Amino acid sequence: MPIAYNGSVELHYEVRGAGETLLLSSGLGGSCDYWAPQIEALSKRLRVVTYDHAGCGRSSRGVGQRSVTDFALDMQAVIAASGTKEAHIMGHAVGGMMGLQLALMEPDMVQSLVIANGWGAPDPHIKRCFSVRTNLLRDSGAEAYIEAQPLFLYPAPWISNRDAQLRQNALHAPDHMPVEADLLDRIDAFQNYEPTDMALQALSVPVLCLATEDDMLVPWSASKALADRLGNGHFVLFPHGGHASSQTDPTTFDAAVARFHNAYAKELSL
Repeated sequence: MPIAYNGSVELHYEVRGAGETLLLSSGLGGSCDYWAPQIEALSKRLRVVTYDHAGCGRSSRGVGQRSVTDFALDMQAVIAASGTKEAHIMGHAVGGMMGLQLALMEPDMVQSLVIANGWGAPDPHIKRCFSVRTNLLRDSGAEAYIEAQPLFLYPAPWISNRDAQLRQNALHAPDHMPVEADLLDRIDAFQNYEPTDMALQALSVPVLCLATEDDMLVPWSASKALADRLGNGHFVLFPHGGHASSQTDPTTFDAAVARFHNAYAKELSL
C-alpha cells in the first residue's frame, strides 16, 4: 500500500493509468472512493492519483487540529511520493480549496485546477449548513450526522431513487470518516478559508470553478465569486446535480472538465 508522509502523518494513495498526472481530492468526507464514477475512464488516458485525506479512510487517524495549509502540504507530499514534480488537480469542495492553497504556495507544481462546488470566502449560508451538521454530530452522534449527509450532497429525487444504496453506504461510512474532533476542526478551518484578492489575482494557474444551481450546501454564487477573483479563473454553472454533481450527473460533469482541459491544458488529452 503506497504511503506518503507529511511529517508524522501517513497518507494512503493509489496510482492508476499512465500519462499526465491528475490528482483527485475529495471533499469533507476525505475518502478517495468519492471519485469512483470518474476513475475508470480517466485512468485509461491519464496517470490518476487518489488519496485519503489526513484523518480519513486508510490515512492517519486522530491527526488533531490542522490548517488549510497543512492539507495543502499533504497534497504536495502525495504528488512527490507518487513520483512526479507537477500535477493537474481536481478537487471537490474542500478538496479543491486544498488544491487552490497549494497553487498559491507552489504554483509550478499545479498545472491546472478544477474546483467543484467550492468557495473562496466565508459565506452565511455555508456557515448555517455547517452549524446544523456540527450540532448533529455533537448532540446526536455520528449516526445522525451520516443520516443527514445525503440531504446536503444530492438532489431530493436522486436520494429517493437510491435510498437502499445510500443506506447501505451509510453502514460503512464510520470506517472512513474522521473522528469527531478532527471533523469539527476541518469544518472550522475550511468554512473560514479566505485567500487575499491580491494572491488570487496574481495566480496564473488556470482554474475552473464548477457549480450547480440546486446545491444545498454551497450557493453557486460563492463559486462564481471565487472564479471572478482569480487571475485565470473560469466558471461553469450546471442547472442541477446538487453538491455532488460528479456523482449525480457524471456525464455532464466529465464533459465540462474535458472542455476546460482541452482549452487550457492541451497536453492533457481527455
